[in-house]
Amino acid sequence: MAYNKEHRRGITTKHQKRKKLVHAPKANTSPIVHNGLYPYLLAFLEWGGVKGLSANTLKQRETGLQRWICWCDDRGLDDPRAITKPILERYQKYLYHFRRENGEPLSVRYQCTLLQPIKTFFKWLAQSNHILYNPASELEMPKVPMRLPKAILSTEEVERVLSVSKTDTPYGVRDRAILETLYSTGIRRTECASLQLYDVDSQQKTVMIRAGKGAKDRLLPIGQRALYWVDRYRYECRDEFVINPDDTHLFLTDYGEPFIKGRLGALVKRYLHHAEINKPGGCHLFRHAMATHMLDNGADLRFIQMMLGHSQLSTTEIYTHVSIEKLREIHAATHPAKL
Repeated sequence: MAYNKEHRRGITTKHQKRKKLVHAPKANTSPIVHNGLYPYLLAFLEWGGVKGLSANTLKQRETGLQRWICWCDDRGLDDPRAITKPILERYQKYLYHFRRENGEPLSVRYQCTLLQPIKTFFKWLAQSNHILYNPASELEMPKVPMRLPKAILSTEEVERVLSVSKTDTPYGVRDRAILETLYSTGIRRTECASLQLYDVDSQQKTVMIRAGKGAKDRLLPIGQRALYWVDRYRYECRDEFVINPDDTHLFLTDYGEPFIKGRLGALVKRYLHHAEINKPGGCHLFRHAMATHMLDNGADLRFIQMMLGHSQLSTTEIYTHVSIEKLREIHAATHPAKL
């Protein structure tokens, strides 16, 4: 199916050269195949697959361990029995002092992302009797600070973004359906990109999130307005994008492919730009907005937890700090220092 470029999207953007991303510490994975730690890595990943861990979790573990093995290989370390707690602490200090090409250090959260697979790896080595004791058992992880979202969209800003899409085109209807779904449900961009054709149930007014973060399913409500745009896209416009009739993904790109999270994020950022909203973020802005606006309007925190798919309520409690409207009302009504 041929597409006319002049009719793509309701909004147009100039071609921008993609910035080179610097991932650190850099890892050339090819040299580690000869390292004695590498077979243990393969066995560890196989064990994780047997246990039913998600592909994302396995990939994260593989990435962290490959980089660590590269570091070990540079220092002549190739036997898990030779790894001690001081060696692991040296690697932790290496991550702390590492600087990207732009001079920026690794964030504390990213340091933890690289260290956590090592702790799990050595726990598995000890449980599988490959080593006599676990040298990582008492390795103290960096404390990740609890930070508030950098930006929250107001309800007026959300409506402004939604109104940008030109809904007289199939592309505009699709984009409006995506934006409405993100705001109504607060799902992650990967979850949105993974939605299948019949995961949205118009009769029950629900969305099924399959294998979300932590490989967990959850069933969520979706608002009537979002349903209207999803159904309009699904039944009136989706055929315009279909190239492979067997593809059951709900949202398809201009070229008939399933969205990937980077492309979906870029789409949302374009709409933010055209709505003249200069706030950092993309899809997650709608996730934060959903949680904050519902909390402002009296939703229970545990309900927000279920919507967001947080395993711990403490993760959701960040929105009690973000949600300021009710606190402002109470402050204005009760504080004695008034005009």
